[in-house]
Amino acid sequence: MIELISRKKLDVEKYDDCVQNSLQSNIFGFSWYLDIVADNWSVLVLNDYEAVMPIPWRRKLFIKYTYTPFWLIQLGIYSKEIEDENEFLIMLFSEFKYVNIRTNGENAFSMFHSYQNQRQLQYVSFTKTYEEIYKAYNRNRKRELKKAVNLDLTEKWNTDAKLFIDLFKNNVGKRVKKIKDEDYLNLYKLMNACLSRNVGELLTVHDKNNELISGAFFLKYKNKVTELVCSSDFKNRENGANTFMNDRAIFKYERNYKVFNFGGSSMKNIANYYKSFGASTEFYTELHCNKLSWGLKLFKR
Repeated sequence: MIELISRKKLDVEKYDDCVQNSLQSNIFGFSWYLDIVADNWSVLVLNDYEAVMPIPWRRKLFIKYTYTPFWLIQLGIYSKEIEDENEFLIMLFSEFKYVNIRTNGENAFSMFHSYQNQRQLQYVSFTKTYEEIYKAYNRNRKRELKKAVNLDLTEKWNTDAKLFIDLFKNNVGKRVKKIKDEDYLNLYKLMNACLSRNVGELLTVHDKNNELISGAFFLKYKNKVTELVCSSDFKNRENGANTFMNDRAIFKYERNYKVFNFGGSSMKNIANYYKSFGASTEFYTELHCNKLSWGLKLFKR
């Protein structure tokens, strides 16, 4: 039996154990992670935590609806054994009239096709040495790396998180208008939590005057590294800093991990940029369903 359990009534130990030992395990599903990034969250639980589906939610006009918080790439169903994942969707769509939530690449659904959108992310498999991976970079990436070296760009690890967030806020943040101050505060809390748990690292790139010009925050979990958030100085983009930053991360993590996940994008230009590092594409499902009445649909426009 599948039951919707609130965060307050959740058996956190059993829940985190399921996420940790599931076939689909990733860092985004852990209780401590969701406690930071989600306004509220509940869980669809199968029997005695044999499988779980965390659901971030908000409330507006007395209507509860699911959403995808910032700083969270994938969620979905986590199970210790293969389950009928369609049963979770039946429960999900009966509990929420409006659904917008990402699953993960290991989830597969044979029902509700009209509510499924295909998303993608890009990744580099570390089955080869760094030198072999570098050979797969396209000529633009190699040209930018040479430029970065000629301009004496340098890498630094685990510097001031606030400075990096300011860089993001003043560049990417100006284009993504929906990011609020509270979201930046959550990012700061998340970065510190990941650093203290040794599951996160901050890489920053500086010019010859030691000015911060690019950076990214990475999540480290099991055999995978994921680029959670990144930004460059948009006013100074002709120096190869972003390419240099990604290359330095690949160089470092290739020795101890199996997969480097760019975090990914379904936007063609961003996806093509990541593919220029020789990256492959992984597909996963985003669920979107709006069964609100005509009048109430206006509040989600």
